[in-house]
Amino acid sequence: MLDDFSSVTALAGPDTLTQVLLGLRLDGVEYGRCLMRGPWALAFPAQAAARFHFLASGAAWLRTAGTDWVRLKPGDAVLLPHGSFHILASSPDVPTVDIDSLARVAVADNLYLVGAPSGGGAEGSVPADVMFSGTLRFNLDPLHPLIAMMPPVMLTGDLAARDATVPALLDAMEREVALDRIGACGILARLADALAASIIRAWVECGCNDATGWVAAVRCPRIGKVIAAIHADPEGDWSVARMAGLMGASRSRFADAFTRTLGESPARYVAKVKMFQARRWIAQDGMRVATAAERLGYESEASFSRAFKRVIGHAPSLARSG
Repeated sequence: MLDDFSSVTALAGPDTLTQVLLGLRLDGVEYGRCLMRGPWALAFPAQAAARFHFLASGAAWLRTAGTDWVRLKPGDAVLLPHGSFHILASSPDVPTVDIDSLARVAVADNLYLVGAPSGGGAEGSVPADVMFSGTLRFNLDPLHPLIAMMPPVMLTGDLAARDATVPALLDAMEREVALDRIGACGILARLADALAASIIRAWVECGCNDATGWVAAVRCPRIGKVIAAIHADPEGDWSVARMAGLMGASRSRFADAFTRTLGESPARYVAKVKMFQARRWIAQDGMRVATAAERLGYESEASFSRAFKRVIGHAPSLARSG
């Protein structure tokens, strides 16, 4: 419950969700343009990185471990934020082959043409199904509230109907692949970045109307301002007094409102954000544990390591290996 804070007029400047999404980036993006002639069925194994698919032409069916078959139409797209196992097929009754077993031809860095074997008929006698797929790695930690609360599958049909940005970006991506112009890979990476943020924004705005917890806090003008500030500067000294000052409330009122809205104390939330940042520094940038501890304001490497293990579940040294 937000009580009186929910009725406060929005503060000047960008809304809180926009501020959070400004920090959302994609690393290690890989694209594949798949050309299949039915019958075909591709199994995509579970992975840490997210996946998305855009059906440019033809028809396809999608199934995950927790859902029944769903039909995709040309122009439909799907985002799997957690990289869950799934199958894409021309028909639900076709035996699957692993996506990694298909031939791949590199067009440029991180861009491939992927071909599935024809299930029957002469080459060209069966219309091709064209799919544009991507593997995405969010720069946000998998335990970040925005990522952790996303559903396993996000179908963009309903979202695209409410947010014209989504289909426009998908169309632009398909044109870049089809035309194979100079600089296409760099443009595709930027389009994918914008597409992921747009899908997530549309999901938060259109699909989470009854959401509580983190999304409710982000939507609250005063608490949301504090959350955005913490994520923008995880290295900062986030005392209760400083956070209360940002919200414009006493320390006791701030702490009570924050805890009731998010279900955890401000100190616990700040610790989580700091550890998410530390894991990224150590795992992706190769930063020394002692350096991460110092940058995040811990008095000793030992106290930092205890906090890291409390939040992440293992010692910081293990983050370097994966």
